[in-house]
Amino acid sequence: MSKRTVVVAMSGGVDSAVTAVLLKREGYDVIGITLQIWQEHADQGKHAGCCSLGAVEDARRAAARIGIPHYVLNFRDYFAAKVIDKFVEDYGRGRTPNPCVECNRSVKFDELLRQAESLGADYLATGHYARVRFNAATGRHELLRARDGEKDQSYALYTLTQYQLGRTLMPLGHLTGKQETRRIAAEAGLAVASKPDSQEICFVPKAGYTAFIAEKAPALVRPGNVVDLHGRLLGEHPGVAFYTIGQRKRLPSSSEGPLFVVALNCETNTVVVGPDEELYAPGLLAENTSWSAVRGIEADTKPLAVWTKIRYNGVASAGLLTTADDDCVKVCFDRPQRAVTPGQAAVFYGGQGDDAAQVVIGGGTIRSALTVREAGRRPDAADLAADN
Repeated sequence: MSKRTVVVAMSGGVDSAVTAVLLKREGYDVIGITLQIWQEHADQGKHAGCCSLGAVEDARRAAARIGIPHYVLNFRDYFAAKVIDKFVEDYGRGRTPNPCVECNRSVKFDELLRQAESLGADYLATGHYARVRFNAATGRHELLRARDGEKDQSYALYTLTQYQLGRTLMPLGHLTGKQETRRIAAEAGLAVASKPDSQEICFVPKAGYTAFIAEKAPALVRPGNVVDLHGRLLGEHPGVAFYTIGQRKRLPSSSEGPLFVVALNCETNTVVVGPDEELYAPGLLAENTSWSAVRGIEADTKPLAVWTKIRYNGVASAGLLTTADDDCVKVCFDRPQRAVTPGQAAVFYGGQGDDAAQVVIGGGTIRSALTVREAGRRPDAADLAADN
């Protein structure tokens, strides 16, 4: 029987390098591919975010040490069109996007998978902390949270289709954590064993996303009013695109206590602020849904008990998932959640027994939060205390 071939997406970091090490040990014929997707700014230094020129060099050295062939593909134009342009456009619409979700959807598990198949590879492997398995009872591939919940990256992978899951390997999802990953890298003699993790969006320079958006879309620098929930003028903002739900920075002070962004109105170019308790919502509407463990949520489906995660570093909250109008789904939380943000992903988890809250059912993009009026009550003191 011939060896199975796997293309490993090598970003230049320790995770993807160890992925290649583990798969080679398992007997796979491993090929390393690095996507050059972004040219770092001068102030970022040689080792900027993943897939920069510095990262390409780190990936090349790691591949040589592991003893596998390594190729670099120029994806800069493709990445700009699929990820960066959408990132800027969403902020201009008063949304807060997650570019990692779109990169996984359009770049890594779409175009890169096609490139891997063109090389005759059986699988594409990544350094994500998540697990993939085949459920014989349902006849479907499943995406699960990583064994190490603190490193879990399944939230950003909810768009993977059945076909993509069937062609994907994620060996790091079974490790106990990043320390084990670094130990394997050190034992393999990889220089990236102690390389720091990327903390920011890979294509955004040190100046931050506001400066990046202002550079890419100067028209979004459009001053407007900051108002309270009663419409009273409190100050001025430089542009709705530079704010997100729950934000406290760059807001006027108030004698009544801290103020937070509670709504963004692009039509009136207005930032609406209020106290912290106004950030709590009883549920959400999500659009552009993708379904993984199930075949889809039909209109006549009974309410489905799920755990919903509304931000990458957030904690999944219990609630009920149902269909809504306009091809949306609605989630009603058991307990109101803070800062439900349009543009972010809402990812739904299910499972029974040991798999409870572990299996990715699907997800979508948050369209809006459900209002307090729709919930029929305001969050009480017990709700707020439980979330703080």
